[in-house]
Amino acid sequence: MIGHEITAVESVGKNLLIRFDNGLELRTHLRMKGSWHRYRPGERWRRPPSRARLVLEVPGAVAVCFDAPVVELLEQRAEGLHPPLGGLGPDLLGPEFDDAEALRRLQDPSRAATTIGEALLDQRVMAGVGNVYRSELLWLERVSPFATVSEVDDETLGRLIAGARRLLIANVADVRVGAAKRGPERVTTAGDRGAPGPLYVYRRTGRPCRRCGTPIRSTSLGHELPRTVYWCPSCQGAPP
Repeated sequence: MIGHEITAVESVGKNLLIRFDNGLELRTHLRMKGSWHRYRPGERWRRPPSRARLVLEVPGAVAVCFDAPVVELLEQRAEGLHPPLGGLGPDLLGPEFDDAEALRRLQDPSRAATTIGEALLDQRVMAGVGNVYRSELLWLERVSPFATVSEVDDETLGRLIAGARRLLIANVADVRVGAAKRGPERVTTAGDRGAPGPLYVYRRTGRPCRRCGTPIRSTSLGHELPRTVYWCPSCQGAPP
């Protein structure tokens, strides 16, 4: 890539795409451990060089990607055929997000028996929802993470999609009602004076529900990629 110019940097779901003027692009996916750092030329890195997976040097700046499990170089013209990229659902942060298409994918008969907690994390339905937002969204709508998609009515599915987009946009824009957001912390309790913390249920196992006082519970959910889900057994219901 030496001597070529970066023409665009775009987020597509949880993927970061760096496009070059020679028709190639770099794809990174940070998963749970990766991170991007930006330094001035000659500045000491905050992590050991051995953990660097990708280094981009341009005039006046150095961008280093540490610990990312996915770093891939591909042709831009092949993006639509690329399995992780071509199969993504509508991007929740995209300017032309198609909520009707997201709902259609969520209601696909193949997902009828899938729990809503698993379906929300399926990037083929809509791209962008992570484990934090999954738990927070379901609590906000009082939906059990263990309910199957077919058991959730269309209106509630629509609210989950709209809520996911609202929370992601608010966090990207660093917007909070009544307080200034600082740093990369994810916040879902914006404007709720009764919730002193940034989140309602995520990582609050055993602590009282901010709505009813019942202790929050957590368990692993999912077959392909088990993740911990957090919920209120009173507001959302006990697992089957």
